[in-house]
Parts: sequence; structure tokens; C-alpha cells
Amino acid sequence: MANRTNHMEYMEGMDVIDSHILDEVISEMNAYDYDKYTAADVRRALAHETFTAEDFKAVLSPAAMPFLEEIAKKAQAETRKHFGNSIYMFTPLYIANYCENYCIYCGFNCHNKINRAKLEPDEIEKEMKAISDTGLQEILILTGESRKMSDVKYIGEACKIARKYFKIVGIEVYPMNVDEYAYLHECGVDFVTVFQETYNSDKYETLHLEGHKRVFPYRFYAQERAVLGGMRGVGFGALLGLDDFRKDAFATGYHAHLLQRKYPHAEIAISCPRLRPIINNEKINPRDVHEPQLLQVICAYRLLLPFASITISTRECERFRDNIIKIAATKISAGVSVGIGGHEGEEKGDAQFEISDGRSVDEVFEAIERQGMQPVMSDYIYV
Repeated sequence: MANRTNHMEYMEGMDVIDSHILDEVISEMNAYDYDKYTAADVRRALAHETFTAEDFKAVLSPAAMPFLEEIAKKAQAETRKHFGNSIYMFTPLYIANYCENYCIYCGFNCHNKINRAKLEPDEIEKEMKAISDTGLQEILILTGESRKMSDVKYIGEACKIARKYFKIVGIEVYPMNVDEYAYLHECGVDFVTVFQETYNSDKYETLHLEGHKRVFPYRFYAQERAVLGGMRGVGFGALLGLDDFRKDAFATGYHAHLLQRKYPHAEIAISCPRLRPIINNEKINPRDVHEPQLLQVICAYRLLLPFASITISTRECERFRDNIIKIAATKISAGVSVGIGGHEGEEKGDAQFEISDGRSVDEVFEAIERQGMQPVMSDYIYV
């Protein structure tokens, strides 16, 4: 593997935009020594009405763990202030699992021997209708990262179908150029989510051995290119457990913070996924990121980004998901299948990872109500 492409160099055809956010995020992350923070630093941060990056660092530090209940109460108050009791519901739809990347932690990676599949337009329509019939009004469309098998036009056609059934359409696919995001926006896409996975570029190189995903800066700037392409909102996330989760959580939040500051009109969303076992590798699990640490991260995100949507996925168990929506998360998935298709009938292709919460849309809806919260399918009106 000595001739691997330099993971910091752009490949031919990749947009290079004029932005310095990457340098600022990586510089701040590398300088973040979370062990230097004390209980006094945490108390000082919690006393502030508006969080700074320094406050964010303090609340993410190990010194903050004894203050977890106080942090959660402050995050809850911030959430209620901006979102009330609303919890937004959605589901993902995987339409293809072909991938050209070799990411050693992912079930879709090109060297993993799995059942590959791709939904045809009529199959996508059936899946969309079945999901819409549950009452959901927001869909997240996902593919493996293969331009050959899931080109931009294919994804665009799926989004056009989705627009017939849903008020909000998001995508989580391979990073694209500005003009491609503009095209998908014309096809009906509202949101683009891209996980950086880890912000440690050295670790990133060892985890991403082949494919376009190997190019660290191109992936980093995907959200900014999406905003430049006209997208209403963008989502961020690190896969917690791949590397030092505190540094990755800091970089994720700070990345989103800087983009929000540069583009105030953009809606910001944060996802908080932990590693999950994959097909042919049951040993993949989060390292040092237990539920208290995950709660700490999610609450810290809320305090730095009070207006951001925070998603809790089915990677987490029912109990944790039901509790975190009372504190800081504002969006929850339901009726989830992470294989190809699976909403209208049997899954056509293998799943990306194992889910932990397999409840139906109705079951999640009822669970939200039991928590004294208000399930919301959509509050967006097109005029």
C-alpha cells in the first residue's frame, strides 16, 4: 500500500474552494489539551449564558464528568428555549450499497464480501410510498460511495421521486462539487449530511485506504460546497470511537460553529453516531465512549450550538434515545432499515451496520408522547 494517494491532496475533478475553516479547526483541535481543564473551568463555563469555544472545551473535558447532571439541565433549558417540546421524526432509505472506498470500519467497504444491491426507480417509488404511508414527512436518502453505480443523476432522480411524497428531503451520499449540489438542490434536496468520521488526519489516513473518501480536505469542505450550491441546511458528525472522541467531538462542533458564523442563513444539524458492529466484523465497537460520555458530548453540542438540530440514531438503544430527547436531541429516526430497501418488502442488499433500536414509526411516536414531548413530522411550509 506504499503507493497510496496522498490523503491531503485533491484528486482530479475535485472542487477546491477558497476557505480557511479547515486550518482553523485542525489548529484548535490539535491545541486542545482536555486534561488541563479543572472543575473551576467547568463551573466558569456553565455560568456563561452564551458558550465560547473555550467553554465548549471545558464542558467536553474529563473534569466535566462530575457535573454531568448540571450540564444536562443547562442543555435541557437551552433546548426547550429554542425548540419547545418538539421532536422531529424521519427515516433513512438506503437505495444502494455499492462502494469504491476501503474504510476498514464500514460494512459497505469495497473489500467486504456482502450482498450488493441498487434500487431501480420503480423500487425507490414503492419504498417511498411505503414510508410515506407511515405518516413520516422527512426522508434521508443514502447510498454507498460509488459514483459509478450511484451517479449524481441516479441520486437526483431518487430525490425527484422523494419530493412527490415528502416535505423534507435530505441526502447522505459521497461528497460532491458545488455544481452537483446545485443540481441536486434543483431536484428537491433540502439538506446534505457528511460525516468526517475523524478529524485526526493521520488517523484518517490509516482508516481510509482506497477511494475518493481518502482525500481528507475534500470531505471536510463538503458542507461548505453544499451551502454554496444552494442547500438550505447541512449536517456534521464524527463517528465517535474511531479516535480520541473528545477531540473529534470538539472538532465537529467547532467546524459547525465556524460554518454557521460564515453562513448565518444555513441551518445546522449535528449527528452523534457511535461505532456499531458490521457484517464480517463483530468486534467493531466504540472505544471509551459509553453512555455518560455520549450524553456529555450531546449536551456540549447543544450549549455551543443552541439553534442546531441534534439527531439521535438507531445506533443507540431505546432507553438512551427516549431519555436524550428530553434533554438535548431534537430529531429521532424511526422505522429504520439500514439494508437496501426493506420498507416495502424484504431488504434487497446487506446493511451498513447493526442497529440497536428497531421500533416502528408508531412505536417511536408513542414513546415520544410518553416522555411528554410532541412528535413532529414536519414544520416546514413551501410558499
